[in-house]
Parts: sequence; C-alpha cells; structure tokens
Amino acid sequence: MPQYTYTAMNAQGKELKGKINAASEEAAIADLKAKGLFPTSIKAAAAAVTTKKKKGGGFNVALGPVVVKKKDLTVFTRQLAILLDAGLPLIRSLRTLEKQSKNPALKIVVGQTADTVEGGATFAESLAQNPKSFDKLYLNMVRAGEASGAMEIILDRLASFMEKASRIAGKVKSAMIYPIVILSLATLTLIGMMIFIVPNFAKIFQDLLGPKEPLPAITQGLIFVSNTLVSNWYFYVGGVVAIVVIYKIIVSFKYGKWGRDWVVYNMPIFGDLVSKTAISRFGRTLGTLMSSGVPVLGALAIVRETSGNEVVATAIQKVHDAVRDGDGISKPLGDTKIFPEMVISMVEVGEETGKLPEMLTKIADTYDEEVDNAVSALTSLIEPLMIVLLAGVVGTIVIALFMPLTTIITKLAV
Repeated sequence: MPQYTYTAMNAQGKELKGKINAASEEAAIADLKAKGLFPTSIKAAAAAVTTKKKKGGGFNVALGPVVVKKKDLTVFTRQLAILLDAGLPLIRSLRTLEKQSKNPALKIVVGQTADTVEGGATFAESLAQNPKSFDKLYLNMVRAGEASGAMEIILDRLASFMEKASRIAGKVKSAMIYPIVILSLATLTLIGMMIFIVPNFAKIFQDLLGPKEPLPAITQGLIFVSNTLVSNWYFYVGGVVAIVVIYKIIVSFKYGKWGRDWVVYNMPIFGDLVSKTAISRFGRTLGTLMSSGVPVLGALAIVRETSGNEVVATAIQKVHDAVRDGDGISKPLGDTKIFPEMVISMVEVGEETGKLPEMLTKIADTYDEEVDNAVSALTSLIEPLMIVLLAGVVGTIVIALFMPLTTIITKLAV
C-alpha cells in the first residue's frame, strides 16, 4: 500500500507531521480527517519511473525519478487541453501526446501516467506518482477539473497560468543575469591583474626606486593584496568555500531562510522587483485555484508552499490561520504589513462583491505590468551603476600603479 507523508493541523491549531499508509491520496485525507486532523499537505513517496518496452519482449527498465521541465510541462498541458476540448478521451489524448513527444523525460512520464489511468486510477492519482514534475498546484487543479467535469477548461486555465508565470520569471532572471555576468567578468579581470600585472610593476618599482624609497600607501596596499593572492591563494579559496558552506547551513534552517528572504525582500533597488513579483504570483496562484473550485483554505496552503519566499509564506500562513478561524482574507492580509494598501482594498472589494477570484487575477495583471516597469527601470539603472563601480575599481588600480611612476620619471629627468 502506498505511503504518504503529511502535514496537518489538529483541533488546537498545532501543526503535526507524519506518515500514513493509504490506497490513495484521497483515502489518506479521509483517514486523517477521521482522526480529527485537518491536512494541509499530502505527498506521495517518490516512486521510480518505469517504462515498458512495447516491442521485442516487454521488460521494465528502471530509470529513477524523471523530472519534466516547466517549459515542456506547459506545452503538454496546453496540448492536452486542446485534445480534450476536441472530444478525445483522456487515455487516447495521453497516448497521442506520448507518441508525438520528442522529449525523453516527458515521453516517459506521460506514458506512465497513461498506464496508471488505464489501470483504473484517476488522472490526479496518476500524476501524483511523479511529484518532481507535478507540484501541488498542478495536482489540486486537476482534482478540481475531475470533480467539476470540466477538465479541458481547468487545463487551459492552468496552461495560461504557467505561461504567464514563466514569462514573469524569465523577465526577472534576465534582469538579474546582466549584473551577475558583468560582476563575474570584472572579478576575473581584477584577479588576473592582481596575479599577472601588479607583480611586474612591483618588481619595476623595486629595481628603479630601491628598497629605501617609500611607495605611496595606496600602492603598498595594492602590492600587499597582490602578493597575498599569489602566495596564499588557498586562503582566499578557503574563505569563499567557508562562506558558501556557512550560508548553506544557515539557510537550511527555517529562520535562516526567513532572514535571507527578508534581506532580499527589503533590499534597495532589487527588493521592489522581488516584492512586486511575489504579489503577482500570490494573486495569480490564489485566483486561479479559487476560480477552479479549490477551497480557500486549501488554496492558501498551496499558495504558501509555492510562494518561493519565506517572508511571504509566513504572511500567507497567518492569513490561512485567520481564515480557518472564521475571518475574511482582506483584514489578516493587511495585518501582515507585507502587501500594499491597494492590494488589500482590491481583495476587500472582491470579498464584498463575491468576485474575489476575478479581483485576484486583476491584481496579478496589474502587478505583471509593475514587474515589467520595474525590470525596465532596474536594467536602465544597473548599467550606469556598473560603469561607475568598474571605473572606480580600475581607476584606483591605475592611480596606485602610476603614482610611483611619476617619482621614477622625476628622478630620470634629473
């Protein structure tokens, strides 16, 4: 019998974690509810993905967990929605996509899903066998589609959600890549200058000025850094490795991860982009789930887990707890001090008019445009900042190297 790990709340609001054996995820949820628990997260144990050789003697080849990339999954979801909308049965649609797919990972996962559906499992249960490819958002929307009998509509909505989320993520990444590449190249250039150029200048200064002639303080500092980098490079490498290891250890803890995300969320220049991206993701995810029929508590739990930021996740958890106790969404959302007043007002209007999912989608659309503007502003701001930074560093090195040269030229002239 399959085993599931769960996170649930008891009647006192305490979070509990454990494992349970059940025939399906729905059975596991039912068993937990029978015990007086309110499940917020259910995960199936990762199963090895297998594929059957159709011709030449059927045997199973264990391939281990296979992960389908988001881009391929989006295309698959859109194509499956089109086939179902055209009237094709689910199994035939899956087999068609399996044959057409040129992506090995997607072909394996779709084939296994079709095999499981043919064996009598539901579509959501079949997808849950590959949790690395299909997250909670995907699975819950598929369950909502099965419950409502409008799978093609839900999948089309899910594909649109994934496309918009991917577009926003791509814009944010493109804004981050430019400064990272520039800083990386600048760092490599400076290291090269310190290792190969500065030592030659130091030798020239020693030969022409002699040991008694004092060098300017800025030149002495530059030569000192160069010498330690050449002779004791392992200290620098060890320092970098130590920083990375310490960082990994810190963020492995919940509070360490929260602290990192708080710094990122409140960082000058970049923080504005991060916060707007988080608000856009919150509105689109919650709006898509609620419009697909997912209950508000379950939707908030999924939004919390897919937020990608511990500060936002903590805020959403507080909203989840308040809604569970009978409150609306707008008031606890405002109490978190994370979301702008405009978002709170729009959510409040959505609750009063009974059109909260539509209002959440409008919030996401609004902040998608804000993200576009923030990316453009960030890109235009980063370029001059990089120029000033690099000019300052290179200028300091040039000044440090040429100050002794003026003394040398003076001596030669005399």
